[in-house]
Amino acid sequence: MVELSATTTAITTNVDSLWLMVAAAMVLIMTPGLAFFYGGMVKAKSVISMMMMSFGAIGLIGVLWIIFGYGMSFGGGKDWLIKGWLLNPFHDLFLTNEINAPKGTVSAIGNQWMNLNFNGLAFSGFQAVFAVITVALISGAIADRAKFGAWMVFAGVWATLVYFPVASWVFNFTVGPKGLTDGGWSVFSLGVNDFAGGTAVHINAGAAGLALALVLGKRVGFKKGLAAPHNVPLTLIGAALLWFGWFGFNAGSETHADGISALAWINTFVAPAAGILGWLIVEKIKDGKPTSIGAASGAVAGLVAITPACNILTPGWAIVLGVLVGAVCAISIELKYKLGFDDSLDVVGIHLIGGLIGTLYIGIFGAGIGLIDSGSFKQLGAQAVGGFGVAVYSFVLAYAIGWVIQHTMGFRITTEDEVAGVDTIVHGEEAYEIDAPVTA
Repeated sequence: MVELSATTTAITTNVDSLWLMVAAAMVLIMTPGLAFFYGGMVKAKSVISMMMMSFGAIGLIGVLWIIFGYGMSFGGGKDWLIKGWLLNPFHDLFLTNEINAPKGTVSAIGNQWMNLNFNGLAFSGFQAVFAVITVALISGAIADRAKFGAWMVFAGVWATLVYFPVASWVFNFTVGPKGLTDGGWSVFSLGVNDFAGGTAVHINAGAAGLALALVLGKRVGFKKGLAAPHNVPLTLIGAALLWFGWFGFNAGSETHADGISALAWINTFVAPAAGILGWLIVEKIKDGKPTSIGAASGAVAGLVAITPACNILTPGWAIVLGVLVGAVCAISIELKYKLGFDDSLDVVGIHLIGGLIGTLYIGIFGAGIGLIDSGSFKQLGAQAVGGFGVAVYSFVLAYAIGWVIQHTMGFRITTEDEVAGVDTIVHGEEAYEIDAPVTA
């Protein structure tokens, strides 16, 4: 019986670790997908710059995560530099604890060896690609006008001061009187339901995008219809890759192949499908024509909103959420023209607004915890505090970091360079050499 139990545990550990590694690979492909999604929507002479900001995030954040980011986010509930806010970045340098975990255990957290039914290295890899995509999302707010070097400096500092701490608030493992709990103080002490990163990823990135849009200012000639998407098929390919990877993003966050991950998968399918419908309905009413860019944007809005809620909504309520967020985001992206901030690719309108809608929606329609089932506003209050708290924290620090960079090394390219084209000025490349001379 003991041998059978040990064998069963080993099989479960291997299956869950395999699922985490597969899910991580799916999430990793989201960042190149984002590069395509964003790249198709900018000017033809800015597409390389736009895509490079995503690939730059993969390079920089991937390395920082392995060196100290994982330790800052998952360094253990007792190894604080500033209690409740900042974990010790030196706790798990280069994933040393995960590599040296004693035989028979699979993860080292909080200076304790624990059996979590999945391998610690697999989990660290899964969380690494979350950090990468979160940083890359911000870049859409400053398309067509940012220096690549300044962007890389911002990405590294923001990840260190904002994303890594916020990830620990939401995703970290906590050891308490009831044993091991999956989630940091924001989830278990505050009571926020954020299954896969509505706060830590989307609200976080959306608020930072708003801050940078304000720091860098408007593009030359900013107005509605300034620049039509230069390559619609590229954007649709990007949306498809994002949707595919998002199944790993949401279902993988369960860390087990079980009923909850299956529910997350179904909701990750149906909410963005409904988001397409919601967005296209608004476009048809408002502009008379449904567009392919609108369909892609509606799908992404649905994906954003379902991220925190995919474990706690029935598919029926996920459909309602998708239609709602698709419609609201289709309207909210117009606010930048009325309020006067240049969020180039609608990071605020889709990720900040969509993330807040999905986070708050749980407080009303979450199974067993929302207002409809419980008759209490308690969960809604917790969701609001968690969502708006992360938004304020991210905005303030992103604005400060961006402001310092702008007033030292310079964040925005010159007006002349912007008109000439970011790609040739910053990277010395052109995306399309259609008119290049033929050489023998």
